[in-house]
Amino acid sequence: MLKKVEKMEGNRVKLEIEVAAPDVDTALAKAYRQVVKKINLPGFRKGKVPRRILESRFGSEILHEDALELLVPDAYEAALEEADLDPINNPEFDLIQIEESKPLIFNAIIEVLPPVELGEYRGLEVDQEIAEVDDIQIDHHLFMLREQNARLVPREAGPVKEGDLVQIDFKGYVDGVLFEGGEAEDYSLEIGSRSFIPGFEDQLIGAAQDEEKEIKVTFPENYRKEDIAGKEAVFKVVVKQIKEKQLPELDDLFAKEVSEFENLDEMKADLKEKLLKNAEDRLKAKLEEDLIEKVSALAKVEPPKILVDRQIDRMVGDLENYLRYQGMGLDQFLELSGKNKDEIREERREEAIKRAKANLVLDAIAKKEGITADDSELKEKIEEIATTYNDDPDRIRDLLEKQGRVPVMKEEIRIRKVIDLIVSEAKIKMVKAQKEKAKDPEKKAKSSDQIKKPAVKKAKKIETADASAQESKE
Repeated sequence: MLKKVEKMEGNRVKLEIEVAAPDVDTALAKAYRQVVKKINLPGFRKGKVPRRILESRFGSEILHEDALELLVPDAYEAALEEADLDPINNPEFDLIQIEESKPLIFNAIIEVLPPVELGEYRGLEVDQEIAEVDDIQIDHHLFMLREQNARLVPREAGPVKEGDLVQIDFKGYVDGVLFEGGEAEDYSLEIGSRSFIPGFEDQLIGAAQDEEKEIKVTFPENYRKEDIAGKEAVFKVVVKQIKEKQLPELDDLFAKEVSEFENLDEMKADLKEKLLKNAEDRLKAKLEEDLIEKVSALAKVEPPKILVDRQIDRMVGDLENYLRYQGMGLDQFLELSGKNKDEIREERREEAIKRAKANLVLDAIAKKEGITADDSELKEKIEEIATTYNDDPDRIRDLLEKQGRVPVMKEEIRIRKVIDLIVSEAKIKMVKAQKEKAKDPEKKAKSSDQIKKPAVKKAKKIETADASAQESKE
């Protein structure tokens, strides 16, 4: 039974909870039956020590822990429901009283969601770009497709150029001494991949096959190896082989080889349709982000630290998943970037605060509008997932229930409905997209991070001192 609710500093609340004496006596009796099985006492068979003797020998407190485990969880949940509170952390329990024939009294201190002062969220004005696809975009993607299907062919003559793959031997010296991990043989390096120490690849441009070249670079100040960080290094390099990319001809034969289409025109038409759909999805997501940002900015609420930290946890988890997809672990990423996990977390704090605030604001709108997710909507969502994976809806639901994902999914549906409400009520002005200055598709592709590939073969420890990973948004 909830006896008292007391607001404390910040968003903390203290609940005074009482359990009736008969329930306490029943729990103590059950606790005795559990505890006595573990007791060995001279003169008594194991498990047969009378309760009176057990308590006189060890004190009545010997039963309290087991009794509390039986009483506290249900009493706490009932008190939360009675007070209509949603805690955002685990409770701190403070025992006041537990005695036979007397009520159990304890306090539970929790942190709850802070109050949200909503601003306007209906009728907001926002611009949305019109989705368009032009020939330059199509040419760019076709060039990238050719890049992906390019052949590497040894070059008999001519210097190293951007985009070439070179096979090299090298030895690196700092202060005239060969440093640990500073040498390799038959190392394959793509010029322009930026996978080596800054400045190294640029100085190989113009070198000829079998040429011996001396390259000077400076290690970054934040390089992971402190003994060479910020120091100048001299690499003695031998260019053993140069391979250049040969792009396939852009014709009907190419279209047949890389797609399900019979000719280039059909492949282009399909590519344009897909690019347009991608642009529409991207601009729709951007519209929603802009509106959520406006709604959040117009509201007043201070996200609690615990929610911000949880948001950071999710963001770091997303980063780990992305890195895993790229074949890299977080520890390796930290080593390459010269950062530790605390720095990675702190870099995300500002964005985490924004996201935590937006989540609080969307939740507050849902409560004000009475928006919920019912079972029929959950069923529809599960059927969509089952269709996507060609699976049975009942099996999907069982799996989600075992994973404890059903409440999370219902909350996602609820928030999705809030976002749909904000978008449907917004005053949207369609505007033409701002065109980037036209670029040659080949030059654009070569300068794009999307086609940069890591070196084929890594030296022992000469990876670049800084790496970056794009994080998926929630």
